[in-house]
Amino acid sequence: MKWIASFLMMGTICMPPAQSATRLKELASIEGVRENPLIGYGLVVGLNGTGDRRQTVFSAQSLANLLQQMGVSVPGSALRVNNTAAVIVTASLPPFSQPGIKIDVTAAAIGDASNLQGGLLLITSLKGIDGQVYAVAQGSVITGGFVAGRGGNTQTLNHPTVGRVPAGAIVERPSPDPALASELKLQLKTADFTTAARVAGAINKRFPSDSGAVARAANSSLIGVSVPAAFASRTAEFIAEMEMITVEADRVAKIVINERTGTVALGRDVVVSPVAIMHGGLSVEVQTRFDVSQPAPLSQGSTTTVPRVDVGVREERARDIVLKNGATIDELVKSLTAVGATSRDIIAILQSLKAAGALNAELEVL
Repeated sequence: MKWIASFLMMGTICMPPAQSATRLKELASIEGVRENPLIGYGLVVGLNGTGDRRQTVFSAQSLANLLQQMGVSVPGSALRVNNTAAVIVTASLPPFSQPGIKIDVTAAAIGDASNLQGGLLLITSLKGIDGQVYAVAQGSVITGGFVAGRGGNTQTLNHPTVGRVPAGAIVERPSPDPALASELKLQLKTADFTTAARVAGAINKRFPSDSGAVARAANSSLIGVSVPAAFASRTAEFIAEMEMITVEADRVAKIVINERTGTVALGRDVVVSPVAIMHGGLSVEVQTRFDVSQPAPLSQGSTTTVPRVDVGVREERARDIVLKNGATIDELVKSLTAVGATSRDIIAILQSLKAAGALNAELEVL
């Protein structure tokens, strides 16, 4: 159990469970059915002196323009905006959104405001990439952090310059989604020819047709699907049933390494070619200590410190393992731990195995 404790201290080795069938809903999506990003510029007011300062010119200009629309004419140079902050407001418009539904929005300060806590977002138009207004936002800003203290003694938690307005926007225009036609296209979230063929086969098995195959894999990420005649006027119901089909997705053998944290994620389908691994270590320890030099009695000398340098060299015995042809990932991990390798050592060993051509998997370093 000693090597287990070493791995817990130095890093983590993750081995995902064996593959299992996954719903088509998690593997693919309908082409064109997606969220649409929205963006807008607005003002947050009601801050307790934590808003923008005079250096942020656009905050004063925006506040002056807003007051002018309300019949109050005040020059921007005469305004103090320490209770107001200019923000960028963002949101995601869900697919098939209709006017009247509410969505969440996020407000982020773009000036020198230090805190949006307790602020009120004024009415803000949210536009899409086409320049059209799809939603209007307004409401109280909720921050996930705060700033406490005064002067030089302050404590900041998380990011108080970014806040969220739950259900703070009302959709004013339907989302630009394509109509559900008789021909659908499924897009795999992870492109793979094997998975695409399995998806097409599972759909054809679930919806047999005398007129030909319902689904056809066009490439590694796109599957064309024809709506059966029985669902000609019920495309949404056909999609709902199709999403519940389970498929065993295929994945490329991959090893993911995070050198900063010492984490190694290994897939069970990794195959190791015949290889010999030798693991050892040479450590050199240099210590400096200061001894006190005391002069003889009645002498003219003075007490001083004398540095003493000790050098110690220790070389561990090299330990080697041999992996036979067709070795599995379980055998690889057991063999590496058998030679006393820590997670940092395993990272170096895996990179060496990949360079030697003995690791039949993709090696991704984060």
